[in-house]
Amino acid sequence: MHGKLKIAPRVFLSKTRAGAGFTITEVVVASLLLAVAIVPILKALTSAHLSTAVIERRTRSLTLAQAKLDDIKARSIYSYTNGGSSFTESDTALDGSYLCNVADDSGDPLKTITVSVGFDLNGDKTLAADEIEVTLVTYLARRWTD
Repeated sequence: MHGKLKIAPRVFLSKTRAGAGFTITEVVVASLLLAVAIVPILKALTSAHLSTAVIERRTRSLTLAQAKLDDIKARSIYSYTNGGSSFTESDTALDGSYLCNVADDSGDPLKTITVSVGFDLNGDKTLAADEIEVTLVTYLARRWTD
């Protein structure tokens, strides 16, 4: 009369939840890890952007300085003394906010020409020492007597 008592297997909650989703703890931990990882990534991107801007300004300054030096060399072929005056210029506007300084040592028969170009960061129309991006120096020799 007494039959054997059958015990049904226990079904654990974890087996029934398989694939159901994440717990709130897992979501919070994943969010914190993501937030911690994003900060250095954003800092690196900002630094890269600033470096790119500096490189672009230096490249443009170099191009403008070379063009100015080529202009002076071309003028010196016809007039070594630049019509009796020096090639020296101060704070000459070249292209937008780029300024140029030219120094001439007035040597004869060999002149030293220094061209400094930079971006006018503060907008005061004066090229300060901390704004100079590129400085090129060359020598000009008298090719014939005037």
